[in-house]
Amino acid sequence: MHYNFDEIIERNGTSSLKYDGKKRYFGTDDVLPMWVADMDFRSPDFIINALENRLSHGILGYNIKPEGFYSSVINWLKRRFDWDVQQDWISFTPGVVSALNFGVLSLTEPGQKVIIQTPVYAPFFKVVKNHNRQLIINELKLQNGRYIMDLENLESQIDKDTKAIILCSPANPAGRVWTKQELLALGDICLKNDLLIISDEIHSDLILKGHQHFPLASLSRELADITVTCMAPSKTFNIAGLASSVIITSNPDLKQRFDMLPNSLDLNNGNLFGIEALQAAYIYGDEWLEQMLAYLDGNIDFLESFSTQYLPKIKVIRPEGTYLVWLDCRQMGMNQTELRRFFIEVAKVGFNSGTDFGPGGEGFMRMNVGCPRAIIAEGLSRIKEAMNK
Repeated sequence: MHYNFDEIIERNGTSSLKYDGKKRYFGTDDVLPMWVADMDFRSPDFIINALENRLSHGILGYNIKPEGFYSSVINWLKRRFDWDVQQDWISFTPGVVSALNFGVLSLTEPGQKVIIQTPVYAPFFKVVKNHNRQLIINELKLQNGRYIMDLENLESQIDKDTKAIILCSPANPAGRVWTKQELLALGDICLKNDLLIISDEIHSDLILKGHQHFPLASLSRELADITVTCMAPSKTFNIAGLASSVIITSNPDLKQRFDMLPNSLDLNNGNLFGIEALQAAYIYGDEWLEQMLAYLDGNIDFLESFSTQYLPKIKVIRPEGTYLVWLDCRQMGMNQTELRRFFIEVAKVGFNSGTDFGPGGEGFMRMNVGCPRAIIAEGLSRIKEAMNK
C-alpha cells in the first residue's frame, strides 16, 4: 500500500499543542508552526481502524492489558532491533516523560546527582531539578558538523554522590544515532562508577538511511542490569495524545523499584484506546514506517539543498535519526533573543529556541520536518524572504 505524506491536514481548532498552542509559546498566532515534536502526517489507517473498531463496541469500561499488548511489543523489538525481551521485563507508563520522572524519583535520593548530556530535550532538566536532585551537565561536543559524547569530561564529573545518567538515544535535538562503540564506552564508565542509566529511546524507530539504533540494554547483560529503557510508539506513529509508553527493565530488583511509583499512583494500567493503538502500531506498522522514513530523508535532502543555495548563514546539522533538525544559525550574528525575534516576527516561522535545550544551544534553533514537503518549502521561503529584507 502506498501512503500519502504530501496530504496537508487542517489542525487548527483541534486542541493541538503545535497549532492551538502557538500564541502561548511564540506570543502570536501568526507563525507557521514547525516546533513541538509531533508530525503533521495522518496517523496510519491500521491504527485509526483499530480505534474505530473498539469504539463501535459501545462499552468503554475498565480495561486490562491483553496478551497482545505484550506480544506486540516483544515482536516489534525483535524485528526492529533483534532484541529479545521477555514479558516480565515490560512496564507501562502514560508517557516517556512520566517514566523519566518515575525513574529519578524511584532510583535516586534527594541531593544525589544525575547527569544529562546537553543540548537535550527540555524536560530532562525538570525531571532532575523538580525532585531536588543535583543536575550535572555533560555537554556534547560539535565536531565537523556532528555531535559526539565528551566522555573524558563525563568521567571527571562523577563522584560518590553521582547515581544516574539520563541518556537521550537517539539524541534530541542533536540528531545523533549513537554507534555501538559509543554506547559501550559510555556503558563502561557507568559500570565502573555504579551509575544507573535511564535511557530515553522514544525516537529509536525513527532512524534515517545509513544508520542503526542499538538499544543500550541489548548490548550486554551487565548493561541491561543497570538500565531502564523508555520507549513508545507515540513519536513514530504520531499518537502522542494517546499517552502510552513501554518501559523495559530486565533486572527484577531495578524493575521492582521503578514500578513501585507508577503502581502506587495507579498509573500503570493504561487507557483503553492507547493500548489498542500501541498494539496496532507494533503489529502492522513496518511498511508505513519504512515509507515515512524515506519521505523524511527526502525532506531533509530538500532542506539541505535549499539552505545551501539560499540560506548560507544557516548550517543544517543533518540528523541521523528523528524528524527534528538542529540549525546552526551562529553565522547570522544575532544573540538568542534577536534570533528568536527574527524567526517569529520577521520570517513568521515557529521553531524551538536552541537555549530551550540547555548549554550548547546558544545560536541554534530546532526545526520539525515531520510534515508535508510543501510546508517545509513555505517555511524556508519565508526565511529566505526575511533574510533578503
